[in-house]
Amino acid sequence: MKSFIKSQPHWAVAILAIVFVSAYWFVWAEDRYLSRATVVLESPQIAQPDISFSSILTGAAGDKDLLLLREHLLSVDMLKRLQEELGFRRHYSEHGDIFARLHDAAAPIEDLHQYYLRRVDVEMDEYAGVLNIEVQAYTAEFAHQMVQLLLEAGERHMNDMGQRLAEEQVAFLEQQLMRLEGRLDEARAELLVFQNREGLVSPTSTVESINQVVATLEGELARMQAQRQALSSYQSVQSSDMRRVQAEIEALREQIEKQRDRLAQATGESLNRISSEYQTLELKAQFAQETYSSALAALENTRLEAARKLKQVSVLQSPLFPEYPTRPDRLYNATLFAIVVIFLAFIASMLVLIIRDHRD
Repeated sequence: MKSFIKSQPHWAVAILAIVFVSAYWFVWAEDRYLSRATVVLESPQIAQPDISFSSILTGAAGDKDLLLLREHLLSVDMLKRLQEELGFRRHYSEHGDIFARLHDAAAPIEDLHQYYLRRVDVEMDEYAGVLNIEVQAYTAEFAHQMVQLLLEAGERHMNDMGQRLAEEQVAFLEQQLMRLEGRLDEARAELLVFQNREGLVSPTSTVESINQVVATLEGELARMQAQRQALSSYQSVQSSDMRRVQAEIEALREQIEKQRDRLAQATGESLNRISSEYQTLELKAQFAQETYSSALAALENTRLEAARKLKQVSVLQSPLFPEYPTRPDRLYNATLFAIVVIFLAFIASMLVLIIRDHRD
């Protein structure tokens, strides 16, 4: 035995390590209970979401929500809540063997969080789109309570985050809507004051009607001039028919001039200028109304989106209340350690043989 240890010290160390570690896993290591749950995030589908090529490449919004939920469940904030409601420090410092327990009950939050990550595992199944939550604790009750609290706190956090964002958007749009409503009232008031001042409901319509009258009179004037030309071929200028036609032509010309003067100038003011000013005020009022309508539609859409952003943690597998401890996996851990140590011992043996061959 002594000669073996002297000739093969690395194998002696390997065998001693395997015996010690196996004794730890099978005799010394304290049992841990494993509670697990499988959840998925769902939201009310108010409207059918658009499916685009970019959304296929970047992934669905549900995957992002699951990742956000996972990060929150593994965060320091969640650890603090577990400490406040369940006494995380006390449980893991009072139970467990010397290698697995929380050695310092007053450990800094950074060290405590590292220990927390060794006892809580939250993994997302990208193919199924679900979140698998596993918690290891030294009593079945504590493991079950931790999983339940993680689910409740996670759902509340996702809803609060979505509602807070939606409420901020709605509040902003409501402020903009009030401002646009005031602008619309001002534009309508300015248009009404202008109509009352000028005594015209619509100068544009007035201009169009006057142009139509002028066009009609000019058509009648052309017809009368043609009639006069026809009469002059067989009647004298002093005839009664020629005088009647000439009088009608003069009357038409005078009426056309009056209508043109009315179009260009009325009560000392240019009707064209009045029409131009009216069109400007009318466009402002229309733009204010369209902007207000768009803001109102955006507000309603945002309210619907706020309802759609409410997240519900749907439990596919309820938190398991473990009936017997499943951690640590003693046989697996001991076997894996033995395989690694034996492999390293073989490497050491090869190195020793190589060194001896070179010496010889």
